[in-house]
Amino acid sequence: MADKKQTKRRNNNQDDDYNPKFKKMKKKVCVLCSDKNFVLDYKNADQLKKFINEKGKILPRRATGACAKHQRCITQAVKRARHIAIIPYTTD
Repeated sequence: MADKKQTKRRNNNQDDDYNPKFKKMKKKVCVLCSDKNFVLDYKNADQLKKFINEKGKILPRRATGACAKHQRCITQAVKRARHIAIIPYTTD
């Protein structure tokens, strides 16, 4: 009887490690690596707004899709832009 319940729950269409709660996300490609002409500049606020959220926080790598090297460059550029008041620290 216990074997029947286990076979009913098992999803035969997927692998053994299939879990419907956790879907595999498509890996994002780093914008800065893929486009060699794209140069990150701390003076260009429109360019940096793609990497910050509506509250002014820097988006993480999983959201931006940037590699570790370029995420550090993004962080540094955003902090420089904040320091010279091109981008606000927070928005209300």
